[in-house]
Amino acid sequence: MRDAYQVAAVRAAEQALMGRVPDGTLMGRAAAGLASVCAALLRAAPGHVYGARVVVLAGRGDNGGDALYAGALLARRGAAVTAIAAGSAVHPGGAAALREAGGRVSSPADVGYADAVPAAHPIAGADLIVDGLLGIGGRGGLREPFASLAAEAETARQAGATVVAVDLPSGIDADTGAVEGPAVRADVTVTFGAIKSGLLIDPGAGHAGTVELVDIGLGPYLETEPAASAPQRDDIRELLPRPGAESDKYRRGVLGLLAGSDRFTGAALLSAGGAVHGGAGMVRVVTTQEAAVLVRQKWPETVVTVHPDEGEWDLLGSVGRVQAWVAGPGMGTGPDAVARLTAILRTDLPVLVDADGLTILSQHQDLLPRLAPTLITPHAGELARLLGADPASVEARRLEHARRAAAQLGVTVLLKGSTTVIASPDAGPVLVNPTGTPWLATAGSGDVLSGLAGALLAQGLAPAQAGLAGAYLHGLAGRLAAAGPGDGTAQAPIGASDLVRALPAAFRSL
Repeated sequence: MRDAYQVAAVRAAEQALMGRVPDGTLMGRAAAGLASVCAALLRAAPGHVYGARVVVLAGRGDNGGDALYAGALLARRGAAVTAIAAGSAVHPGGAAALREAGGRVSSPADVGYADAVPAAHPIAGADLIVDGLLGIGGRGGLREPFASLAAEAETARQAGATVVAVDLPSGIDADTGAVEGPAVRADVTVTFGAIKSGLLIDPGAGHAGTVELVDIGLGPYLETEPAASAPQRDDIRELLPRPGAESDKYRRGVLGLLAGSDRFTGAALLSAGGAVHGGAGMVRVVTTQEAAVLVRQKWPETVVTVHPDEGEWDLLGSVGRVQAWVAGPGMGTGPDAVARLTAILRTDLPVLVDADGLTILSQHQDLLPRLAPTLITPHAGELARLLGADPASVEARRLEHARRAAAQLGVTVLLKGSTTVIASPDAGPVLVNPTGTPWLATAGSGDVLSGLAGALLAQGLAPAQAGLAGAYLHGLAGRLAAAGPGDGTAQAPIGASDLVRALPAAFRSL
């Protein structure tokens, strides 16, 4: 797992370590790591380090000091380094080190950005820009002159410059990833000692670019558990169930799938496809007559039960034995759909609720919480309805709302979107999926995820594990489907059916 921590935990670890090492040690380690990453980026560019034009945007705090000391190390390797003081003062030791190494430190008067950054400003011609404006304690969007400097850095980045953020991009909330105004957008973020949770979660993750962790010795002093964790390939590989010599279809897990309607037949097909390729030993699909015909044609390995359009019906007695349920994709929200969802939620079996099932829950919250393991998989709009919140607020503060929903509803919440986050009601670390891709923003993609994660739930994974492994494989399938054969550099639009077809390759790649 790639673990991330809250600011308070990082601050406490820094204080504990600084009491054991000479003054300036941590800043020296941070600056050396930052300079090493910057040098590697410059070596990858045509100009290399010698003669490269580097601009350091320096605030008055320790992040500015880290950036200035790193600038001094680059200057000693032949880079032309100019630091721009973004306020009335900069870190004195860092500024002195840069000047001694042959770099230049511009005062606010030299820059003259009362209105805007001049076109002849050194940012405009930079090969590499180092963002040391604000540290992890910054809150809210950037104010002037920081906002203008960030805008000029973005203009230079669009023209080909590389932007490197020190610890985190200025203007990002280090704990939540929220962006509440102007902020730096980096290509690479070099973070020190521990990853900050806001670097893993959008919109902050989208501003961070590639995150490089520099070890400055904090590890033994991080005494609290992580706030967020992102799995790596080996973590998912270890989670996935594998059949053994004694396995049969029942031991591999039987999933009940309540999905689809005469209007939304595709939801039944796609969720069934995700379930079939998710490793369950058997998938029992419960749907309408029209959808049932199509499911039997597409997925003959499933066992299909047709439910009546209306009237009382013994769902549980009619379907047969299952070990987990998925309820919701395309099943409708009328009274009979409510009755079927209620019957499933009154069992002691694990249940995944998605799509129309979430709409029903927003209208009948008395159905939650339940004692049996439960996973819900909303997007921001669906979670907003469940919480009575603004969808834009949910999208902007994903970690906060996922945690709130898990605690309030007593279920595990998989919040889909640009960053998929998974929060459990036990208030442990939020899990963050790293394999998401914009190609997944297509109709039916969520239905595939429901079936896939439900199959993992039926095989015995806990809700958070099933959600995490499902989201990881789902994202991986999206990448593989978009790339197609070849080296993956050329990509094409995909549909949800392409995800289903790519799932076996996603499993094999692990």
